[in-house]
Amino acid sequence: MRVLILGGTGEAAQLAAKVANIQGIEAITSLAGRTRQPSLPLGDLRIGGFGGVTGLVNYLHQMKIDVLIDATHPFATQIASNASEAAIAVNIPRLKLIRPPWQQVNGDRWIEVDSIKAAAAVVENQSKRVFLSIGRQEIGAFAHLQLWFLMRMIDPPEANALLPLGKLLCDRGPFHLHNEREMLIHHQIDTIVSKNSGGEATYAKLVAARELNLPVVMVKRPPPPPGEQVTDIEQALLWLYSLLGKRPHSQ
Repeated sequence: MRVLILGGTGEAAQLAAKVANIQGIEAITSLAGRTRQPSLPLGDLRIGGFGGVTGLVNYLHQMKIDVLIDATHPFATQIASNASEAAIAVNIPRLKLIRPPWQQVNGDRWIEVDSIKAAAAVVENQSKRVFLSIGRQEIGAFAHLQLWFLMRMIDPPEANALLPLGKLLCDRGPFHLHNEREMLIHHQIDTIVSKNSGGEATYAKLVAARELNLPVVMVKRPPPPPGEQVTDIEQALLWLYSLLGKRPHSQ
């Protein structure tokens, strides 16, 4: 059984490593190629876009893919939609592996918004020094604001990108609580802007915000496409085993 894993997340890499040990399954992981030095998963790999739904459909046909697992980032809406449409077009099973969102707990000061644009409107009225933890693709939405931003991302923005005033910080998680706390204090941050990505790698910033009593403007997730969905790797493996007609211990 040939499985295409749409990756780029830690969950996708962990799934690829597990699948590599299952007899009867051959997996290919696809990365979009936006990160310059991605963490490479085990097994076969392709890097680059497909060219929309049509390109993905052609790839699924050419590579004789039997199963599609979308393990992309919770905010990667375009590829998630394309994966759903393409799987329907070629009539193969598709699974969405998506980590659970963060949940607000006692002591958190979250301001939940529906979009990056709405987050920019919130900080314009209440903030002076903002920690922007949303990646590099949408930071231009804050460029018109007369505020100071600490902007953290894995790779630097493009040379011609529109940037807010402030400081760029290129780093890759996981991040640790004491470092996050010190960073927020050192830069005198009064507000954090984050997408609700979920997972452990960047959660420490939210704990630090809670301890320092800082507001967090939290961008809600877009809804995933309809279809089968799981929240962890073990559930994804059970789903694959069910398609193979095997039990987990029979690998």
